[in-house]
Amino acid sequence: MNLFGPGRSHVGRDHAFITSDSFVRSPMPGWERTECITLIAPRIGARFTQFLAEMQPAGTAGPSAPGVERVVYVLEGTAAIRPPGERERSLAAGGFVFAPAGIDLRLRAETACRLNVFEKQYVARPDVHPPRVVVGHERDVEGQPFFGDPDARLHVLLPDEPAFDLAVNVFRFKPGAALPFVEVHVMEHGLLMLEGQGVYRLGESWYPVRAGDVIWMAPFCPQWFVAAGKTPAAYLYYKDINRDPLGDET
Repeated sequence: MNLFGPGRSHVGRDHAFITSDSFVRSPMPGWERTECITLIAPRIGARFTQFLAEMQPAGTAGPSAPGVERVVYVLEGTAAIRPPGERERSLAAGGFVFAPAGIDLRLRAETACRLNVFEKQYVARPDVHPPRVVVGHERDVEGQPFFGDPDARLHVLLPDEPAFDLAVNVFRFKPGAALPFVEVHVMEHGLLMLEGQGVYRLGESWYPVRAGDVIWMAPFCPQWFVAAGKTPAAYLYYKDINRDPLGDET
C-alpha cells in the first residue's frame, strides 16, 4: 500500500513528468480488446494527444476521429495494418505508421502488443497537398549526428516535407552524451523514454528519468537532457512543425 502517497510524477504549468507508477488504464472508443493510458491531452494544455495502447491478441483499432492524424509506434509485440488499397503488413517493435487525417487505416494486434500513439488535428496549408501514409521501421532510418556529435544521433521517422505538420523522431544517446544547449522554442513535445536513463531539465526543474517515463513540454519551456549511467539512452518524441505560429492555433 502506498500509505503516504509518494511518487515521482509532477504536473506543472509548462511541463509534465509522468511515471509508470501513476498510469491509469481505461477503455477508449474505437479500440477493442485494448486498455489505453492517456498520457498527454488538450486538458493539460497540449494541442495533441499521446497515449499507450495495450492490446490483447486480435484486438483492433478503427480510424482516428475526423480531421485527426495518427502516428503509431510499436513498443512490444506485433500489430498488422492495412493501408487503403494495399495488402496487410506486420509491424514489430520499432515499426511505425503515419495515417493522415481522413485515411481509414485499420490496425489489428497479431500478438499481445503495446503501442505509443500520437494524434493531433491536422493543420492544412493551402499551397500543398495533404500528406501520404508512411510505414517504416526505425532500424531502416539512419541516425544523424546531432550538431555534429556522433554520440547523440537523431532518427527522423517521417518525411521533412511541407505537407507534414508534425515530426516524430527517436533520439539515441551514448552514456554521457547530452543536448548541446538548453533549447527554448515554439514547438511543443510529447516524449516517451524508450531505453536507459538520464537527467532532463524542464523549466527550472531537473528530473531523473528512465525507460517508461513520459514528458510533456509546452512551447518555450526550457529543456535539456543528458544520458547517465553505463547504458545508452533513447527516447521517442513528437513536435509540431512547418506551420505559421500565427495561423496554427486550431
